Order: sequence, then structure tokens, then C-alpha cells
Amino acid sequence: MALTATSTATITTLLVSLLFLPKFYSFELIIDYDYSSISKSDVDLLEFPLNLEFLEAEFFLHGSLGYGLDKFAPNLTKGGPSPIGARRAKLDPFTQDIIKQFAFQEVGHLRAIQKLVKGFPRPLLDLSAASFAKVVDRAFGQPLAPPFDPYASGLNFLLASYLIPYVGLTGYVGANSKLQAPASKRLVAGLLAVESGQDAIIRALLYERATVKVPPYGITVAEFTDRFSELRNKLGHAGFKDEGLVVPLVEGAERKIIGNILAGNRKSIAFERSPEEVLRIVYGGGNEHKPGGFYPKGAKGRIARSHLHSMPTA
Repeated sequence: MALTATSTATITTLLVSLLFLPKFYSFELIIDYDYSSISKSDVDLLEFPLNLEFLEAEFFLHGSLGYGLDKFAPNLTKGGPSPIGARRAKLDPFTQDIIKQFAFQEVGHLRAIQKLVKGFPRPLLDLSAASFAKVVDRAFGQPLAPPFDPYASGLNFLLASYLIPYVGLTGYVGANSKLQAPASKRLVAGLLAVESGQDAIIRALLYERATVKVPPYGITVAEFTDRFSELRNKLGHAGFKDEGLVVPLVEGAERKIIGNILAGNRKSIAFERSPEEVLRIVYGGGNEHKPGGFYPKGAKGRIARSHLHSMPTA
């Protein structure tokens, strides 16, 4: 039977459609987000995590590659100042590979957030060994000798990494219920999934060495994580939302185990933190109005700046 012009055109259309089928059915194309519908509150909640994403991206990039966003993706910095003291860490090949993966993931996070909201220039970050040493000294209540250096070894870098993704993770959990637009919720859900994965990998690698003593301090990895978590609970001023790699039986999953490779409440649900709690922790002083710690001049975005502009009088 001869093909008519109409049937020929129909077949051609079908063949073209099949050729591009993967593209037609890709996730981004079949979901049409109306970004213009995102409320001001959503924008604020989506911009705030950029502070943590910049911190993670720079720390992981420098630690694994020896350079940061200024070389890898300068457009994402929006002209913000280069970080202080970040440098390449002495990592074994396996740890370097993992941290490099984290670094590229964080760059992707910056791209994703900046695609949805305007964002802001990279804040000034203090990623120097001295900055981390201050956090560690505060966690132990006394100066360690020699001062803790996150770049000195793979183990030290993993311990320093324990300080970072988890704070952002709890911030995403806290923000999720406050978001309104579907596009906002989907973005945060996706970011939270990867941040949770990073934290789980860091905790798993450290848990494997929980009883190993960190040289030259003679302090176990598990105790380091306990002290870090206790400090974050103290700085957050919002109760118990952080726990180390080994916990009392009563705080373990179903109260039946002391191993704590993933942090969670008594129903193993992730803890949440508000932006104010996050700022209290990353500023290092327990005060969302007083910059310091990893952010010498404070974090950026409307939420963070509103606290800097409303410092309580003495």
C-alpha cells in the first residue's frame, strides 16, 4: 500500500520524537517551574544557605585541589573576596578523591541556588588553620598543643569536615517546612539529600576509626566528634540537636545500640536548626549578632544581615 503524504509526515514526526525521546522526558523539561511565583520569604530562605555552600565549596576545593572558586568557577563568586588561609591538605589518594567529589558537588549547589535566586557575592571566609584551631580549642576547653591543623593529614581534614556539612544539613531541614513554592521545596529537598550523603560518608569514615587516637594528641576520633557536637549544641542555644559517633545506649537508635553513624532524634529523624542557630554556630560565639569564626565580617543575605543591623545594646 502506498504511503500518503499525511502518513509519511506522521511517521517522520514519530521518528524524530523517538530520536529525541530522552530529552523530551528529561526531568527538567517535563516539569515547568514558575520561578516568578517564589515569594520573598522563599528567596530569603534559599539565599541564606549560600553562605554555607560557599564555605563548603572553598574548603573542599582548596583541600583537594589547592585552589578554589576564583580559579574553578569565578563567575559564581560574584566578585566576593577570596577566602583567608585555605590551602591544599595532605590527603591520601582515597580521601582526596572523596573530598574532590564533595567539592564539585558544592559547586553544583552554588549553581543551582544562583539559578533560582539572585544570590550575593561570596562572603569573606576564614578557612585558615588558626580559625579551625580556635574551634577545636573551644570544644576541648583548652588549647591543644600543637594547635589543630585541618590540612595536616587526611584524618584531620575529615574531622574538620565533620564541623561543616552537618550544620547546613540541619539548616535545610529547618527551612523545608517554611518554604511555599514547589520549585523552592524541590531544590531544598535535592540539596538536603546530597548534604546528608556527604555527612553520612564523613561520619562513616570517622566511625571506622572511632577508637583511633588522633596524633599527636592521644585523643580518640570518637571523643573529637563528641566534643564538636557538644560545642555546637552549646553555641546553638536550642537544646540537643547534635551527637557524636558513639552515644549512650539510651540515645541510640531504638535505645539498642551505641554506634551512631547517622545523627537523629529518638525516632531517627534528622534534627533541624533555624538560621539564627546556624549563625550562632558558624560565628563561633553563640551570638547571631556578632560575626566571627569562619565569617569575620558576617554572613550575607537579608536574614543574616538583619541580625547584624539589629545588634542588641549592652
